[in-house]
Amino acid sequence: MLATINPGSPRTYSGASMSPSQAPPASQPDVIIIMGVAGCGKTAVGKLLAEQLGIEFFDADAFHSPENVAIMRQGIPLDDEKRGPWLDTLAGLIDTAIADRRGIVLACSALKRRYRSRLGVGKPHVRLVHLDGPEDLLRERIEQRTGHFMPASQLASQCALLERPTVDEAAIIIDIAPPPETIVRSIREALGQP
Repeated sequence: MLATINPGSPRTYSGASMSPSQAPPASQPDVIIIMGVAGCGKTAVGKLLAEQLGIEFFDADAFHSPENVAIMRQGIPLDDEKRGPWLDTLAGLIDTAIADRRGIVLACSALKRRYRSRLGVGKPHVRLVHLDGPEDLLRERIEQRTGHFMPASQLASQCALLERPTVDEAAIIIDIAPPPETIVRSIREALGQP
């Protein structure tokens, strides 16, 4: 299901409610975190969204240490100890963008609520978008892509790890089935930036 926008206030995006007081003021650009499991299209959607909004795009995968990448290439999921420094680096990136009043888009799995909290979800100017879809479609996409360190064998563990955003995280939830252009248009509408 694509994000739905109900007229009036509060605005609802696929079940997540946001009151006008929670929405960041227009004078401060948003940090937009595109989350989801492997194969959901975070990078493609994030790049296109950033391009259309005229802001910088970052892929969280690029911030992994060589050690972490080597572990994941073997099909071994990272534990929280290995993820810790990576999350701290991403949180620093987000904090700097907010301090500099600079909008960015960050593609990041952010599968657990505590990871999202560490990244600043819930703070003003940090907006969360969850790209969601069925496991068979995700697996098909992972098997078709090339040049990525995440093997399809990791998908099941990612799906098991996923803690879907709760209402208080005010996530925009988007179905991954449509093409990226349609997904980005839905995200922009939900952000109030059509």
